[in-house]
Amino acid sequence: MEDLLQVGVITSTHGIRGEVKVFPTTDDVSRFKKLKNVILDNGKEHRDLEIESVKFFKNMVILKFKGIDNINDVEKYKKAPLFVTRENAVPLEEDEYFIADLIGLKVVSDEGEDLGIIDDVLQTGANDVYIIKKDNVEDLLVPAIHECIKNVDIEDGTMQVHLLAGLR
Repeated sequence: MEDLLQVGVITSTHGIRGEVKVFPTTDDVSRFKKLKNVILDNGKEHRDLEIESVKFFKNMVILKFKGIDNINDVEKYKKAPLFVTRENAVPLEEDEYFIADLIGLKVVSDEGEDLGIIDDVLQTGANDVYIIKKDNVEDLLVPAIHECIKNVDIEDGTMQVHLLAGLR
């Protein structure tokens, strides 16, 4: 289980006072209004940042971090992901899971067949679709609907599915 969950990626600077444009990678972009801190991890540096202000522009979030007041101080963070701790993550409803927790789950059919592992999740307008990979077999696409997803056990690392006719 992941300890940090990605909420966005810094795409560029905004103005000269240290603001950044962030592409949100969360379902609920308004959550940035309530966020107090984020964790920046660009591979070289792991830094806790306190959010001073939040604005929205088109599909982007504009953040200002406390103590960073100059464009030169934030330029080095272009393309850096922003994370929150699991405690600061959006609360999940019943039968909701973070994508980071689903990736890598072993998938078995309700008939006991090993189908592979979840490699990715496609987010569509209607419902998510799990991409299941297995060596030497074409990818299996399973919709995240109650008729197909019978059991998810994050702790055990498994998912049980029922394959509707036509899914293979």
